Amino acid sequence: MDYRSSGVDIDAGNETVRRIKRLAKATFTPGVLSDIGSFGGLFRLDAAAFKEPVLVSSADGVGTKLKVAFMMNQHRTIGADLVNHCVNDILVQGATPLFFLDYLATGRLSPDVAEQIVDGLAKACKENGCALLGGETAEMPGFYADGEYDVAGFIVGAVDRSQIVDGRSIAAGDALIGLPSSGLHTNGYSLARKIAFDELKLKIDSHLPELGETVGDAFLRTHRSYLPVIKPLLGKGTIKGMAHITGGGITENLPRVLPPGTAAKVNRTSWRVPPIFRWLGEAGRVPEYDLRRALNMGIGMILVVAAKDVDAVRNDLLNAGEANSVVIGEIVKGEPGVQYV
Repeated sequence: MDYRSSGVDIDAGNETVRRIKRLAKATFTPGVLSDIGSFGGLFRLDAAAFKEPVLVSSADGVGTKLKVAFMMNQHRTIGADLVNHCVNDILVQGATPLFFLDYLATGRLSPDVAEQIVDGLAKACKENGCALLGGETAEMPGFYADGEYDVAGFIVGAVDRSQIVDGRSIAAGDALIGLPSSGLHTNGYSLARKIAFDELKLKIDSHLPELGETVGDAFLRTHRSYLPVIKPLLGKGTIKGMAHITGGGITENLPRVLPPGTAAKVNRTSWRVPPIFRWLGEAGRVPEYDLRRALNMGIGMILVVAAKDVDAVRNDLLNAGEANSVVIGEIVKGEPGVQYV
């Protein structure tokens, strides 16, 4: 018996690393001091760019959206989902990304699939200006079903201490500006899959007239990065707080950035809910309360700004390429929570 007969193919692993090196090197920034394949990744922080640098880190995955990728046999967008999700998570504290690492675990390693995933990772890293510094690919026979894998991402960014966005100054009377999502992003897929595949018995390539596309295309739409449109605003002091609307929707995520004594009042009719969310609610007969706790409902990021700064912030967003920002509510007195009106 040898290692391959037990389910681990070292040659496939070496081939995967060979392909990954080329993709990762294309993302390297001047701060990268090591090569792919080292035991650890080396990165030199440009301390001169900050008065008092603070590192901000986060880790996340893409959840059961992976099941959709398996069904469609399309794996490039998953890498972009992962990077963009993590970028948004540190962006809400005012940080811009420095480097990213990934963890890919599978039952039987396919160099072709791994290359697709890392290709998506690398392209998203380049778009967000961060280096794909390293990662881990684990082949675990008997642990994952054939053709399936899990992937997680780890990001490190930096922000000047004086420019950290922590929500501390949020007060009653401040406005909520919502930025549109590109779809489901990376949350709510257990509910979406149950409705589409278990209840409605649809196939991944079933065409939905209500959406003008197939179930697979609608579900696999890439999680949006908000860095390009928010980065120009960082450091201006006009953003008091930000909430990345992920699992739990606005209901659970917005209160995370509110200080004691403040609550959010959200106007449900202030933006047009995209067709995919309306379709899921109607087709699955899901109560609105549950929809708002599971899905982003078309708003992927919320900025909290002083009422006097609303026009200036929306104009800055427009200049950065965001033409669809909308005022969705305000901050009121109360314990952190969301009131829908």
